Amino acid sequence: QVQLVESGGGLVQPGGSLRLSCTASGRIFRIDYMGWSRQAPGKQRELLAHVENDDSTNVADSVKGRFTISRDKAKKTVYLQLNNVKPEDTAVYYCHGFIAEVGESVARYYWGQGTQVTVSS
Repeated sequence: QVQLVESGGGLVQPGGSLRLSCTASGRIFRIDYMGWSRQAPGKQRELLAHVENDDSTNVADSVKGRFTISRDKAKKTVYLQLNNVKPEDTAVYYCHGFIAEVGESVARYYWGQGTQVTVSS
């Protein structure tokens, strides 16, 4: 079993910064990539960023220049740095990973429970 647990959400003022963390645990054989998405009320889930096993990253145009993704392989943790946040960034932020469990050769998606980010003055 693999678990992803997010942390770092909360209330932040417009223009402020926040760093989200997500740690994978369990019977992990291989992590191919990890990433972040978000879902605002009444909207579809939006993929924000992901980081590959070679540390290459991809960030959505909608948040590029404000959000940065990074990864600590040893800690099996992925981070999302949110800078210059706006009220429209208010959403539940989810971590995901494409992970192979011990004893399995094929990776599959796992999702965290989400962490709420609210941008408001």
